Amino acid sequence: MLMAQVWRRHGSQPIGHFKVFSLRRDEMESPRTGRRHDFYVLEAGPWVNVVPITGDGEIVLIEQYRHGIEAVTLEIPGGMVDATESPLEAAERELLEETGYRAEVLSPLGVSHPNPAILNNSLHTYLAVGARRVAEPRPEAGEDISVVTVPVADIPTLVRAGKITHALVLVAFYRLSLLEGG
Repeated sequence: MLMAQVWRRHGSQPIGHFKVFSLRRDEMESPRTGRRHDFYVLEAGPWVNVVPITGDGEIVLIEQYRHGIEAVTLEIPGGMVDATESPLEAAERELLEETGYRAEVLSPLGVSHPNPAILNNSLHTYLAVGARRVAEPRPEAGEDISVVTVPVADIPTLVRAGKITHALVLVAFYRLSLLEGG
């Protein structure tokens, strides 16, 4: 059996810089064939998402319009980590901004790579226990968010019914299920 090997980079060229990502072209050499190939990489900062659970056993979710699919999705709060903050600080900030909730305890559930074929960033997922509403949500100017709560037990039904389809949200609920042993 062949073992995958690291490819050798012969060059990298920036293509463009945009608000939330940059694009670069890498010229890479295959360790198996020695041939060179171009690959395009979206460079983005780390992201966070938060699974907030209230003291009553409800998950705090948001409904948000997503331009990529031109539809409203049902998700957990999350967003980009600012350059001046840690992933934990970003999780606390995003939870408060998008929902108006704070948690008694935020615990890491794990780190994932959203799409390592073309993205170079990481996703930090947190569990927010004892979430309670302390303020009005303050979404950014480009966001239009509604906050809803549902019982934790309803999440699998929402996933099966196709109501929750965002891949990074599904990863978060999978990580939560591992924590819960199921």
